[in-house]
Amino acid sequence: MKFGIFFELSVPRPFAENERIVYQNALEQTRLADELGFDQVWAVEHHFLEEYSHCSAPELFLTACAMQTTNIRVGHGIVTCVPEFNHPIRIAERAAVLDILSGGRLEMGTGRSATWTELGGFEANPDDTKKTWDEFVHALPRMWTEERYRHDGQFFSMPSRAVLPKPIQSPHPPLWVAVSSPGTENDAADRGMGCLGVNFSSFAQQERMVAEYRRRIQNCDPVGAVNDQLNTINFLYCHDDSEVGVTTGRQMMGQFQYLAGQLDMAKEVYPTRAYLTAGLLSGARRRAAAPGDLKEPPEGIAVGSPDQIIRELKKWEATGVDRVQFLLNTAETIPQQQVLDSLRLFASEVMPHFTDDTTAEASRQLARDAAAGSPVADTTAGV
Repeated sequence: MKFGIFFELSVPRPFAENERIVYQNALEQTRLADELGFDQVWAVEHHFLEEYSHCSAPELFLTACAMQTTNIRVGHGIVTCVPEFNHPIRIAERAAVLDILSGGRLEMGTGRSATWTELGGFEANPDDTKKTWDEFVHALPRMWTEERYRHDGQFFSMPSRAVLPKPIQSPHPPLWVAVSSPGTENDAADRGMGCLGVNFSSFAQQERMVAEYRRRIQNCDPVGAVNDQLNTINFLYCHDDSEVGVTTGRQMMGQFQYLAGQLDMAKEVYPTRAYLTAGLLSGARRRAAAPGDLKEPPEGIAVGSPDQIIRELKKWEATGVDRVQFLLNTAETIPQQQVLDSLRLFASEVMPHFTDDTTAEASRQLARDAAAGSPVADTTAGV
């Protein structure tokens, strides 16, 4: 397995004082993750979600990430494929520019919003979002690969035009879809797209999902180049002291679940069959009644000592997933220096257990260099 980091960019009140801090801390975490050998950095697209996520322009944040790093891939996760949010031409153009600026490091996540706060704010119809997503993901690879493109569809049309610029990855950046509702993993497989899982119930169910995804993608009708990978989201707090690691990680998770529990999910507000469940957030209200109220981290969560985290991640590895992306903080619950120390310890003590022998020592050396004070270049002034 490979590992990455994942940002919601949650901001505690007062916003005017903390938004800049959250963004700068996230950029510092990204620079360190790049030095330590993490594989990807993902950023969501959310709108109007006070405290929970202030990441409304992920393409700008990811451009800053790309300009300050060398190897880590930048994951647009996800672009909301709903015309009231984003026109598909603009999605294609912005993605191509980000691929160029990052030197061909873009991972392109797609999906649809799940909250009524966002859908209602843009006056989008929840009954249409699955259909608009499907139309968009069929169009995007053609915009990137065809000299000129025309489209006459249900949700958008355009005359023949050259959609410019073109991405530098050939034939185009890998395509993913966020999976938070049952069955979306099959939609991903049938279209030859990577599965960016943001929901989890049990390892037995996860294994069944992975097996079905692998089976279906072998016979897919791809929208573009096939991306047969499974990605999942987790929390990370790694500490030498197991009790400290679990307690701190539990506080971060409890804060996340508390904020998630305040959201107005489309399924709960708007009567529609387009959203079968509330997805990732469906049980948040039951699990955390107040910030930090979570009692124990669920099975499979990467908090605690290195040995604990290795055991939990080996369970994920056994299910067949290819990558794990980590949320590192929620609303600055954990001080920045502790987040950076957690990343270094994870890279030094955990990552080598998921690499082959030829790269394990390189992972350890990267972590030793960072822990010894190897500078993390601060280029924020030039962004």
